[in-house]
Amino acid sequence: MAEWIKTGGPSRLTDLVALGALTSLLPREVLDGAIEKYGCRERRVRKLPAHVVVYLLIALCLFPDDDYEEVAEKLTGMLAWMPGSRWEPPTRGAVTQARQRLGAEPVKEVFERVARPAASPATAGAWLGRWRLMAIDGFVLDLPDTEANLEEFPKDSAGGYETAFAQARVVAISECASHAIVAADVSGCWDGEQTLAYSLYERLEQDMLLLADRGFYSFYAWGQASRSGAQLLWRVQAGLRPYWLRDLEDGSWLAVITNPVIGLHRSQKDRLREDARQGRPLDPDRAMVVRVVDYTVPDRKGDRIRLITSILDPAEATAEHLASCYHQRWEAETGFDQLKTHLRGPGRILRSRTPDLVRQEI
Repeated sequence: MAEWIKTGGPSRLTDLVALGALTSLLPREVLDGAIEKYGCRERRVRKLPAHVVVYLLIALCLFPDDDYEEVAEKLTGMLAWMPGSRWEPPTRGAVTQARQRLGAEPVKEVFERVARPAASPATAGAWLGRWRLMAIDGFVLDLPDTEANLEEFPKDSAGGYETAFAQARVVAISECASHAIVAADVSGCWDGEQTLAYSLYERLEQDMLLLADRGFYSFYAWGQASRSGAQLLWRVQAGLRPYWLRDLEDGSWLAVITNPVIGLHRSQKDRLREDARQGRPLDPDRAMVVRVVDYTVPDRKGDRIRLITSILDPAEATAEHLASCYHQRWEAETGFDQLKTHLRGPGRILRSRTPDLVRQEI
């Protein structure tokens, strides 16, 4: 405050808004860049300019038990003590209007600029060799049953049953060790997790190893994720029968997976297998070489698990290491539980009463 008096204050009182570590984790220039990109800069002086609304949104998630006015007081209450200030915290209606002016896209842009893995090279369980362990999975969030929300997020889910509330489905890529979410997409529950995942694969990086459950596999999804340059380790359905090429010394085996949509004849599949054996390049839209790891889990009644991976050389990761590594995928669900239950409290619904504000809040 002494510095504020010394310099005569900032150009606007709301430039002083902060909430502890928020401004160090989310610098003002990041917010300004996203706001400028989407043209959300306010045209006249307001009690809640756009950058303050972003900080307020984060504060609303950090204090789920408090109403709008209480959270706004936490965020901006210090302004009332500034010399010559006549500051009064915004009302609930003012907060809602400010959120509507901001919209969802700038907030999504801020997330995409700052969401990064958090584990260091020394973090235990964060790596397999040179690859950072990442997982993709989904969860649902309950929403207020307003007319607007029900129109875009109806209670009929992709599984064909009616849910108790309007629900949004979120699919996210997170770091296994830190639970940090680095990419996410949102839709209604009629969209499956595999569909939402397509938009996330381009966010993968070459130092990542992406783990995924069998619900995410398709030939198209595997190809799209592979093109990111990241390595993959996915469980596949029992019905998937890759075409055997050769066994490897660690018990895994190389195989060819083919595009089922093309409907290849047996002779064409045989030619693809022979091309793969001879080391000739394959058309990735028709077929790809993978490595298969089969194992059972004794304490799960001998549950048989089949994994495929893009790491073809056992010298880089043995079958035993890969099988052990796959079970780190459950860390994604632990992270989602922390987000849904422990941060927000069990059984809570989101605050937002319109679809755009739902996406903004998520």
